[in-house]
Amino acid sequence: MSIRPQTLRIGAAAIIILSTIAYLAVSGANADKSYYVTIGELQSMGNKAYTRHLRVAGDVAPNSIQRSGTNAHFVLAEQGHTLQVSYQGIEPPPDTFKDGSQALAMGTYGRDGVFHATELQAKCASKYAAAKPAPNTASLKTPAATTPK
Repeated sequence: MSIRPQTLRIGAAAIIILSTIAYLAVSGANADKSYYVTIGELQSMGNKAYTRHLRVAGDVAPNSIQRSGTNAHFVLAEQGHTLQVSYQGIEPPPDTFKDGSQALAMGTYGRDGVFHATELQAKCASKYAAAKPAPNTASLKTPAATTPK
């Protein structure tokens, strides 16, 4: 019993299509990976830092933000380490992006020592501060009236 040529062509086409889909799935998953690192870890990664898509978080240093349209240059600080960040995104930095706020930058680390971010997220520092205790209201209460005996 021999295999017909049409069956061989269909089998070969199916193998090529499935291989292509598997390749695209694997390469797409690898392209979307981003590693979260601290500023200290980033600065000690060596050459690996230049080839990976990374996420770095820290506090925006006071008076370091320089805006230009949808772009911004600023300094992130974390545990005594600092990192120059150049954000060039499609959208402007979020409204909560201010001095002292916590920020998460996603992008790549350049050989120039600057982190080149394409995405930026920020939390408002005051929004997450501990609530101030209520004033002592006991002294504001008036004494209860006493009835004469």
